[in-house]
Amino acid sequence: MRGGYLNPNFVDGVHIFVQFAISQPGWTDGPRIRCPCSMCKNRKFVETENVKLHLVQKGFVPDYYEWRFHGETTTRRNYEQGEGHTSAYATESPGPYHTMVLDAGGPDLDFDTMEESPNPTAKKLYEMLQAADQALWPGCEKHSQLSAVARLLNIKSEYHLPERCYDSLLEFMTEALPQRNTLPENFYDTKKMVEGLGLPLEKIDCCERGCMIYWGVDSALKCCKLCGHPRYKSRRRESTKHKGDVPYKRMYYFPLIPRLQRLYASKATAKDMRWHDDHDKEDGVMHHPSDSKAWFHFDQMHPSFSAESRNVRLGLCTDGFQSFGQSGKQYSCWPIIVTPYNLPPRMCMKEPHMFLSVIVPGPNNPKHKIDVFLQPLIAELKHLWEVGVETYDVSQKQNFQMRASLLWTISDFPAYSMLSGWSTVGKLACPHCMEYSDAFSLPNGHKTSWFDNHRKFLPHNHPFRRNKNCFIKNKTISSQSPPTRSGTEILEHIDMLGLRKVTEAYADEINRNICKTSGCGWRKRGIFWDLPYWSTNLIRHNLDVMHIEKNVFENVFNTVMNIEGKTKDNIKAREDLAMFCRRKELEKNANGKYPKANYTLDKNGKQAVCERAKNLKFPDGYVSNMGRCVDLKKYKLFGMKSHDCHVFMQRLIPIAFRNLMPTNVWEPLTELSLFFKDLTCTKLKEEDMRRLELEIPEILCKLERIFPPAFFYSMEHLPVHLPYEARIEGPVQFRWMYQYERFLRHLKKNVGNKARVEGSICNAYLVEEASNFCSHYFESHVHTRQRNVPRNDDGGVAVPIEGNLSIFTYPGRSYGTAKPRPIEGGELRAAQTYILLNCDEVTPYIDIYILKLREQDPRISDADIDQMLDNNFVEWFELYARNPSNNVTNIFVKALAEGPNRTTQSYPMYFVNGYKFHTIGHGTGRATMNSGVCIKGTNYSENASDYYGQLIEILELEYPGYPFKRTVLFKCDWFDPSRHGTRRHPNYSLVEVNQSRRFNKYEPFILAMQACQVYYVPYPSLRRAQMDWIAVCKIKARAVVEMPELSKKTSSMPELAFQDNEINLHQIEVVEDNDLGLLNDPNGGDIGSDVGDDEFESEDEIEHVLESESEDEDDDEDFADL
Repeated sequence: MRGGYLNPNFVDGVHIFVQFAISQPGWTDGPRIRCPCSMCKNRKFVETENVKLHLVQKGFVPDYYEWRFHGETTTRRNYEQGEGHTSAYATESPGPYHTMVLDAGGPDLDFDTMEESPNPTAKKLYEMLQAADQALWPGCEKHSQLSAVARLLNIKSEYHLPERCYDSLLEFMTEALPQRNTLPENFYDTKKMVEGLGLPLEKIDCCERGCMIYWGVDSALKCCKLCGHPRYKSRRRESTKHKGDVPYKRMYYFPLIPRLQRLYASKATAKDMRWHDDHDKEDGVMHHPSDSKAWFHFDQMHPSFSAESRNVRLGLCTDGFQSFGQSGKQYSCWPIIVTPYNLPPRMCMKEPHMFLSVIVPGPNNPKHKIDVFLQPLIAELKHLWEVGVETYDVSQKQNFQMRASLLWTISDFPAYSMLSGWSTVGKLACPHCMEYSDAFSLPNGHKTSWFDNHRKFLPHNHPFRRNKNCFIKNKTISSQSPPTRSGTEILEHIDMLGLRKVTEAYADEINRNICKTSGCGWRKRGIFWDLPYWSTNLIRHNLDVMHIEKNVFENVFNTVMNIEGKTKDNIKAREDLAMFCRRKELEKNANGKYPKANYTLDKNGKQAVCERAKNLKFPDGYVSNMGRCVDLKKYKLFGMKSHDCHVFMQRLIPIAFRNLMPTNVWEPLTELSLFFKDLTCTKLKEEDMRRLELEIPEILCKLERIFPPAFFYSMEHLPVHLPYEARIEGPVQFRWMYQYERFLRHLKKNVGNKARVEGSICNAYLVEEASNFCSHYFESHVHTRQRNVPRNDDGGVAVPIEGNLSIFTYPGRSYGTAKPRPIEGGELRAAQTYILLNCDEVTPYIDIYILKLREQDPRISDADIDQMLDNNFVEWFELYARNPSNNVTNIFVKALAEGPNRTTQSYPMYFVNGYKFHTIGHGTGRATMNSGVCIKGTNYSENASDYYGQLIEILELEYPGYPFKRTVLFKCDWFDPSRHGTRRHPNYSLVEVNQSRRFNKYEPFILAMQACQVYYVPYPSLRRAQMDWIAVCKIKARAVVEMPELSKKTSSMPELAFQDNEINLHQIEVVEDNDLGLLNDPNGGDIGSDVGDDEFESEDEIEHVLESESEDEDDDEDFADL
């Protein structure tokens, strides 16, 4: 200033500065540049004219002599700092916590008018920026007040620290830190400090009976407009301290728009939100929902939506859980979760990206009235579809109009009815078959049976269609499979019936009358039909593979094991069997007893299965300890988790019953097991799903030829529709309940105040949202849940050195105490020979050696060449590398030719290829088996050439010279690979080895980088001849999903249920139209008189039981060992 006026030189300098700044395109955001005024401090991009105004009004930030935020890279001038120097941030680059606050505030965050009172949101963010500048105590250089609070909040969230514990921790830290530290005093102050990072929450009053919510146009009502129940509780006495009215019930709604916007506000997630459009795709192969037919169909139907790759595709899930467990008060809480599918597999379906949208209040199950609580979410989804919301994409530094669509819902079968409106009990329970169902009621069992409902899915000329003996007697099938109805056709049918939404007046009575008069399965007009695009989705509601597989397994296992009270082969089942089927051998005998069937095990067989199951060992992290579920007194399994059932169904069913059951019973059960195994692969091909669509009806028909009608409930019918859903929607790991059950279990842990269940969950979830956002900006050394090192981490790739060999650089990590030991003689020669013959960089020298052998003897055979390589190549290669005329200049190749040091290090454990291996000796006495090894033989196209063995020792060999050169060998004990020691089932690809036979050649070593992991399962058997044979089960590396070969990449998945990478072709046994044979066990006794199943008087009672099972899933899911 000069005489109260602006200095013209300063004004000219401002113009010069702005011209320089806009001439540096790499430092601008389109037409905007960073504003260096004393208030903005280079933290935000502003229009150039506004930058000039800011500088004229407020001046430059102190000491900004080198314009480093605007592209000037000259050497810093040595200016003296005056007393007005404020903070390090004024002269240094904005730190991560400044960036965090600015990302949370978005591009519109503006502090231009700080002289005036800012709006509350801007004030909170400005205070957080000040906290980011303020040292934790005077002189502290590592932490600011904000960084310390963010770290503490993350610790509380990840470890579920109670508030009282957190307050005590703060009190202790305040005492331990130097005086004048700026730590908050308690958790309340912590929340107030980071309040600007929090996302909004709406509390909406509800009718106590679930009729309506006081929201929108009804927000001012004082009583329910449908039932007349008052909104607020009456006060018992007047209080001098005035309090607000207390509602009878309140729901919590977490608006979706700001949570989706935050995905684009952080650089940690913004770019990944376009992954679905950027990743490579293979024709006919599905790795992700974005590869599916449903996704492509939606793009074709709505091209304006698909034109913007940043538009969000969503899935919705709901399920209930008992907040207090089964022993406490019955309180059913129903969270509704929304998750985006734009993200890659390593992020999709993970907890930080699963948004809690609604908490439906308890204590009662909302049932079909769940639509009442979905109204705010549906209204927001409609707005996101029709209008969208302006959103800033930090990865591309631009605003765009974000829209969103809901692809489908995910739920168990009872919740399927709640969301869709189609009844999932009774004869019309199947939402695919609808009125084309042939289900019928069992006169004696008093339940609905889906027996003989699958022949219509078979090809027209299949012999089973004409069979009158093995299914319902004297019945042939000529009808075709039910047609697939489009969403438009279903919506027109609902409108024609006149069904109402549950939010409308008299909806319950009207819908009930329509259901009775029309005989349809619709109970209501679902609220999802309000979405304009909902009818264009190919599939709107998913059948949950997790629950279906679990129920099918329990039905099969309990019947085969003849579990009292659980088996479907009881007296009433036999009475119904006599009425509907022609199976004389299973009817009452002369003594008035029902003979034992050959598809159930006797006492000795059950004992063999349970004893083997008790001692089963699996690789680390593969499954929980299944031995704890075995009851050797009653010969049954109890308390099995859903994942235990998953593994038993897909891996152990073919092994457990192979030597205990007739072939005609074992084969269909094995084919059912392989069906679920193929269906749940992480990579699906459309042609494979079409094959499964043809195979599953035949598999179910084979089971119908064996088991009684009481065996076939709706859960045994639903697998017939699962391949179709997988073909349309893609891999099941993006559509099953494992991830959501884990999330519900996490929410249940947050219930600290049992008198305020929903409030406890809400409070903890909001804190987690803020801490998750903060964790993106933590320093690289900070470990958080999102940065967890993989369970089988191999240590990463070493620093590349020019000329280094692949065997020295392959990632792997040893673990445990190293024990030095010498290696010499034949062992050293075998190790050195194997390394040379399997090193890619030595291949040219092998070719030279073979060429010399053929020059010496043109008629030499391949077998002789192999023998010469084994016997003489080591010495030849050493001499060849030493000869200067051969021009071997690579120091690593020369060191390899000289051979390793004669002292090696022996380790008990090693991590490589995503596996954890340990030696047999180290695994003795442990509950896991990590010593099974498999390696491909010479012919890579034949699975029969695989070698199977057990890991004896892990050796690290070091070669002399610098830089250090180490490689790791596995010393293994190999089983006999010939047909006398290894067998493979011709149809089912089941592999078994004879544990008493060994490989007759001394080749104990393989490179650790070549190893795949297997585990061995002994057969339960009553025949001594089968005791030596054990089944081989291959596994894939944990949390790895193969991506398209075009990209040559792999991606990690949440470590939940075990899945294979891709389908192995299996050929199901072709059955002609012949007699199945007698189904009674000639050596067995009679079945007991225990009825077994509870009888239900109505469908409502059945539904109640199914709901109870569903709500218990959070107790059934133990993901700690998955």
